[in-house]
Amino acid sequence: MKIFIISIFILLFTVNVYAQPNRDKIKALKVSFITERLDLSAKEAEKFWPVYNAYDDATLKIKHQDMRAIKREIRQNLETLSDEKADALLNSLVEAENKLHNEKIQLVSKLKKIISPQKIILLRAAEDDFNRKLFEQLRSKRRGKD
Repeated sequence: MKIFIISIFILLFTVNVYAQPNRDKIKALKVSFITERLDLSAKEAEKFWPVYNAYDDATLKIKHQDMRAIKREIRQNLETLSDEKADALLNSLVEAENKLHNEKIQLVSKLKKIISPQKIILLRAAEDDFNRKLFEQLRSKRRGKD
């Protein structure tokens, strides 16, 4: 039964990613994928998703605002960076990476009160699997256009 559900999910995932690859659809697919993988009870899901969504929003902000701005500035000024400016950018980058790390630590701490440690580890594996499948879908889509 699980193989059937996973097969349908992959089919829907493929269709949805090709049809309109926007953030909301990808997020909905991720929610479905993680829910299936973790086999959350209704009670667990009710407590899990607000915590996970807050974490996801916070890390998305760090990655797409803080880190992206720092990396853009590095790329644009790579040839003309002074040591002082390079040091400041490195410090900013390390600070952003530390924020990401701290968000992960807080997530695990909060989730330990909601789900088992085994499910927390399964969450990490599910996130990795989802990201790998998403990347493979995008790569195959690009190959199709070439």
